[in-house]
Amino acid sequence: MTRLAVVSAMHQELSAVLETVDAGWRPVERAGRTFWLGLYQGHEVVAVLSRIGKVAAAATAVTLIEHFQAGRIVFTGVAGGLGDGVQVGDMVVADAFVQHDMDASPLFPRHEVPLYGRSRFETDEALRAEVLAAAMAIADRPQAAIDVGALSALGVHAPRVHSGLVASGDRFVSTAAESGLLRQTLPTALAVEMEGAAFAQVCSDYGVPFAAMRTISDRADDSAHVDFMRFIESVASHYSAALVVHLLRALPPT
Repeated sequence: MTRLAVVSAMHQELSAVLETVDAGWRPVERAGRTFWLGLYQGHEVVAVLSRIGKVAAAATAVTLIEHFQAGRIVFTGVAGGLGDGVQVGDMVVADAFVQHDMDASPLFPRHEVPLYGRSRFETDEALRAEVLAAAMAIADRPQAAIDVGALSALGVHAPRVHSGLVASGDRFVSTAAESGLLRQTLPTALAVEMEGAAFAQVCSDYGVPFAAMRTISDRADDSAHVDFMRFIESVASHYSAALVVHLLRALPPT
C-alpha cells in the first residue's frame, strides 16, 4: 500500500486536518518534526507540518519519502496572489513551480536550477487532476466547508479555482513593489509562497507524485499582513481539511 502524505504549511491547517479526518492518528517524532500516521478510507496517511521556507520544506519532503515511504504527497497552504483575477479566498492548484529567488547567473540563466537544465518543476498530472477536482467541489459549495459568514467578513463572496505556475522563495512578499517586480520577471505566475518549489524538486528527484493547492490569503502587497492569521484560522484551515477529505474519498487506495 502506498502511503499518502498530507503536508500543511501552518499549525492551524494541520490541526484542522487532524481534527476533521478521523484516521486514528498516532504521532512519530523524526527529524525534529511530529509526523502523524493514520488510516482513512483504506489509505495509509501521514500528515506533517512542513515548517516555513525551502530548506525546511526539502528536509520534510526527504523524510517523508525516505523514512515514511510516502508514495504520493499533497501540500496545502496559503499564498499571495499575483496573477490577474487571483483574489483573496480563491484557490490555486499548481501545475508547476519555479524558485523566484534562484539566480546563478551568469553561469546559468536566471531562475534555472543549476545542473538541472530547467527552472520549472511540474506537479504530477494525475494527482493534480484529483486536487483540482477537490478544489472545484469546495468552490462550488463553500458553505459545506466553512461558515459563509466568515468568508463575507473577509471580503470573500465567490471563491474561484485557478491552475498554473506558482513561484516560491525564501521571502514573505508583502509590498506592492516586490509583487510588481515578480509580475514583470514571472508574468505567468499566479501566486507566490515559500515551500512548493522545494517539494516539487525533491519529488522530481525521487519520482514521487506531488500536487499542491494554495489558498490566496492576500495580494502579496502592502496589505499582505492585514488579517493574515484570522484568514488562516477562519478560511484556509477549513479549505485544507475539506480538500484532504475530498481527496481521500476520491483516490483509490494503492
